Amino acid sequence: MSDKADTGNTTSTANTTNGSYELRPGVPAIETYRALRAATGLGEKSVEGAAAGLPNTWYGVTVEHAGATVGMGRVVGDGGCHLQIVDICVLPEHQGRGLGRQIMEELTAELERRAPAGAYVSLIADGDARHLYAKFGFAETAPVSVGMARLF
Repeated sequence: MSDKADTGNTTSTANTTNGSYELRPGVPAIETYRALRAATGLGEKSVEGAAAGLPNTWYGVTVEHAGATVGMGRVVGDGGCHLQIVDICVLPEHQGRGLGRQIMEELTAELERRAPAGAYVSLIADGDARHLYAKFGFAETAPVSVGMARLF
């Protein structure tokens, strides 16, 4: 997986380095995005869906290692009232190095810089990932509200 697509929607210029890993603002290229999702169990997205969705990223980061994109995370939404953290993933062979935590640090730092007061930021936590997200102030909403989804 290689090549990152820059959406122009990012404002941070800081790169974060973790040993031989580098976090960069932006989103991956369409094929890299699709491959990362498939390899990490997030489920595949169509070329058309990725082509429409990636440029509308409010903020995103990629994790680069030895010239390849090995992780990513994005914030999507209307930029004012509602934002959602999505696509947090790290290839299995690169997990256990704190990269997911670093992705969340970058995304939440950008939210703290740019999200308007009162913005509702949500995410869907798969499995034990809820423990990571809780470290960044995210709390389960049930039973007051529950996440719902419909695939098209």
